[in-house]
Amino acid sequence: MHETTRRQFIQAAAASLAAAQIGSSVLAEQQDDPAGLPTRPLGQTGERVSIIALGGWDAAARKDEKLSIEIMHEAIDNGLTFFDNCWDYHEGYAEEVMGKALATAGRRDKVFLMTKVCARDYAGAKTHLEDSLRRLQTDRLDLWQFHATQWDDDSDLIFAPDGALKAAIEARQAGKVRYIGFTGHKHPRFHQKFLDRDFAFDTVQMPLNVLDYHYDSFQKATLPQCVKRNMGVLAMKALCAQDGRLVRETGIAPEVARSYSLSLPVSALVCGIQTKENLRQDLAIARGFKPMTETDVREVLATSQPFAADGKIEKYKTGNYGCDWHHNQT
Repeated sequence: MHETTRRQFIQAAAASLAAAQIGSSVLAEQQDDPAGLPTRPLGQTGERVSIIALGGWDAAARKDEKLSIEIMHEAIDNGLTFFDNCWDYHEGYAEEVMGKALATAGRRDKVFLMTKVCARDYAGAKTHLEDSLRRLQTDRLDLWQFHATQWDDDSDLIFAPDGALKAAIEARQAGKVRYIGFTGHKHPRFHQKFLDRDFAFDTVQMPLNVLDYHYDSFQKATLPQCVKRNMGVLAMKALCAQDGRLVRETGIAPEVARSYSLSLPVSALVCGIQTKENLRQDLAIARGFKPMTETDVREVLATSQPFAADGKIEKYKTGNYGCDWHHNQT
């Protein structure tokens, strides 16, 4: 970026940093844990969660069950106790291996366990829930989220009289699910369809990173609304993908990219962790985390702007990427 253009961008970014919500109350309520990782409140639930979560897709990505279980055990031992998963990750294998990891030494009771449902209808969602409980070897989920909302009819289907929300509410009443949320990474307009509904979701998950600010931005369009409602916000895609493209093409270090996402008003950042080295790096980032200053934020946004204009690095926004399970059933 030309230096003059860069200065102009930094000045413009300064005027719009309110959208970033830097220094918001959720960061002010972060608490250190000498025996583990810092924690933050999860919206209005009364729960506190570790500021990073272990992503279930990546934890099972290498198909080495022994390694996956060792990574999850090491994570728990070090205070990374927020576990993410989804019904369709690796065709159910991700939940199965996580279930094995949590089934020993009382580990299930040490984690805040979240998984996601792909079905949009009542019967399908009930089936997905029972599948997830069986695979995860548990009788309850701490958080159940509607996965990858990225179709114009997702909201209508889920909120229909025979929709998946009915199954979620029944599951909560039965004690099988404690909290209910939704996710998505395609475009803020799909999140808006859910925020416009008359239902108090506990959580929402979205991509929040140094590129998102510039292109179809969840940070600008969605995050402020969620903060105002005191929802538990879960960030994802801090590095956009595990292929390292964001780091290679922008020159922004993983530590800086993670810190940017964690400096937003989020309860936790879901991290893709495939190796013990990944785990230990992210543990160090979480333990040493300090919110970025406004100057640091403006600088990293100026650096990232030239790489964000077309959304190609954020391929989940521009391609057919995510859960289309219910459309494949028709």
